Amino acid sequence: MSNLALRTISGICFIAVMLCGLLISPYLFALLLIFMMVGMMYEFYNMSMGRRHPLSRWLAITAGVAEFCMLFSYMHWGLELRFLSLPLSLLMFIFISAVFCKDNEQMTDYAYIFTGIMYIAVPLTLSNFIAFKDGEFNATLLLCFFILIWFSDIGAYAVGKAFGNGRKKLAPNVSPKKTWVGFWGGMLFCIAAALVLGLSDIFPYPWYHCIALAVFMDLGGVCGDLFESMWKRKFGVKDSGNIIPGHGGLLDRFDSTLIAMPLGSIYLLMTGLL
Repeated sequence: MSNLALRTISGICFIAVMLCGLLISPYLFALLLIFMMVGMMYEFYNMSMGRRHPLSRWLAITAGVAEFCMLFSYMHWGLELRFLSLPLSLLMFIFISAVFCKDNEQMTDYAYIFTGIMYIAVPLTLSNFIAFKDGEFNATLLLCFFILIWFSDIGAYAVGKAFGNGRKKLAPNVSPKKTWVGFWGGMLFCIAAALVLGLSDIFPYPWYHCIALAVFMDLGGVCGDLFESMWKRKFGVKDSGNIIPGHGGLLDRFDSTLIAMPLGSIYLLMTGLL
């Protein structure tokens, strides 16, 4: 099977899984986000630490999943707010494991462990605030966020491929293939997608808020993509994993989301739209 056919088939399956997880039920949403969190944190820790400190990194992954479950329970079932502090106790055991670590030459690994929590677990956990409103599950807005990010990626790739040869690079030391032409192409595609969502009333916002939201999310997506590229360049890897045939790892596919989604949410909160 050619690489293009493999990427197409796996891409279709990937989108189908995303739609099922975001539109059918809150429990599929929870399973999807937990799977994404575990997969991305596992890839990040493998990329940055290899097989070192298995106990500490699984404690970090468990803490992230537990916090997601607690916030999900709070939003969906009205769990008492005080229980949200329980998963944080797992972080204390990471400090304990560091104290008793025999390999003190690798103490910088613990910076990677906590980076994985802040970089991956926190944004995905906070997505519960987007997926629930007044205790009711409705992940349409979250799906729209993904649509904006996907259109930004498609636009950047298509316009960059068509018109970017020989053009000025966006961040040559981090991602040599990205150009400013591709960046503006991604921005235009993202804005166009936001306006279509606005005109179809899926986004219940005025047109200027649709444009502003698209700009924020496109900038966040580009930063997220480049941020992951910095990690891969530092550790000398091409892909964070190989779980999605032809596309690489989960972190490769959702790197943009980890910064774009919080930025989009902050914009809607600050303008009183969320």
